[in-house]
Amino acid sequence: MNWVSMIAVYFVIWWVMLFTVLPFITRTQAEEGHVVPGTMPSAPARPFLLKAVIGTTIVSGFVLLGFWLLFDVYGVSIASLADLFLKKPQ
Repeated sequence: MNWVSMIAVYFVIWWVMLFTVLPFITRTQAEEGHVVPGTMPSAPARPFLLKAVIGTTIVSGFVLLGFWLLFDVYGVSIASLADLFLKKPQ
């Protein structure tokens, strides 16, 4: 995998991981016990966006490392994965 492909894959992984990490970091107004009048109780009390970005960057790096190990180091290809999961019973 060349570096341009790695950057593209990292970009996609990062956005997917952002939406995976956000629920673990953000606390709602209902959880905090203080709902601002005129807002939904499920609205974030404090979004902790810097914490979410840092966590997403770290998790995405490990996921990209796993992809790199799987495809470049161990030589697994997309075709071999398709054969593994789409093999018809005999």
